[in-house]
Amino acid sequence: MSTPFEKPQIISHIQKSLNYTIFDCKWIPCSAKLVCLGNLARGTGVLQIYEVQGGELKLNREIEKAKPFKCGTFGATSLQQRHLATGDFDGNLHIWDLEAATEPLYSVKAHKEIVNSLDGVGGLGVGDGAPEIVTGSRDGTVKVWDPRQKDTPVANMEPGAGEAKRDCWTVAFGHAFNQQDRCVCAGYDNGDIKLFDLRNMAVRWETNIKNGVCCVEFDRKDINMNKLVATSLEGTFHVFDMRTQHPTKGFASVSEKGHKSTIWQVRHLPQNRDVFMTAGGAGNLHLWKYDYPAQRSGEDSEGGSVGVAGTVNLLQNVTLSTQPIASLDWSPDKQGLCVCSAFDQSLRVLIVTKLNRV
Repeated sequence: MSTPFEKPQIISHIQKSLNYTIFDCKWIPCSAKLVCLGNLARGTGVLQIYEVQGGELKLNREIEKAKPFKCGTFGATSLQQRHLATGDFDGNLHIWDLEAATEPLYSVKAHKEIVNSLDGVGGLGVGDGAPEIVTGSRDGTVKVWDPRQKDTPVANMEPGAGEAKRDCWTVAFGHAFNQQDRCVCAGYDNGDIKLFDLRNMAVRWETNIKNGVCCVEFDRKDINMNKLVATSLEGTFHVFDMRTQHPTKGFASVSEKGHKSTIWQVRHLPQNRDVFMTAGGAGNLHLWKYDYPAQRSGEDSEGGSVGVAGTVNLLQNVTLSTQPIASLDWSPDKQGLCVCSAFDQSLRVLIVTKLNRV
């Protein structure tokens, strides 16, 4: 008979209250340090670096900038440099050397309005090809940037003339498994999900999940597209099997009503791509595992390949706060170590146990 203790447990290891609104937190690769980005009460941006030391979070450095920070990524930097790319409320994309962050190494006015989301690929040994950063903004555009090229994006996905501009809430890289192929997935406030093929500069697939798309993430960026998770406002998330695309039906998917409120984030475990965590508007975290079907594809009546979706199982859930958990990041180096921030202005370092047994 299985006992509750055989399941993974989500343990709150360290909790630290801060004096500002935290919008994003990320582990600094190959270290016990993490970076927090947010908005001070006086309207300026703040970047803090903390180190996990003796069961506490010690503040290493604090940097204040003119505009509030919304999001950050290490995805386009090398493991040696560990430069942080940030998007702010004024539409700027900056890249910082955290050892000397008085002035950005790279700066561009990426969008006319707030940068809601960004993602990086081609760095940290993840994904083949050039290092690139994708940004999504309230101005309705999705742009891809090469840090080696100043001022102009290498790709710009925007609505056509006469089309309504939708607020882009989330962007993610995927399919970067060789030097040529790369895809960007973008989610919008009206429920649209668009998959952009950067090799062919075309929309490869689009769908609508009926609710604003808060977060999209591929289970891995650096493999032939496998799975995509999209979370939404009403507490539902969708898992798309990205291996088989039908000409009319698109990709097979399974949806799950995971939370009673908005699912702000989804993050896949770096050490196991079938395990992922969702962060909710009621201050809770849910840990899930995706199980594949016996056959991942079948044939339709015309003999074409059609995907078959698997099932999603809840491994564990925990309520940490009364406020939404707005950001979440697994440690790439230590399995089960993660950090999250909530709108109660608290930063939490968590340990998730028994992940090697799921």
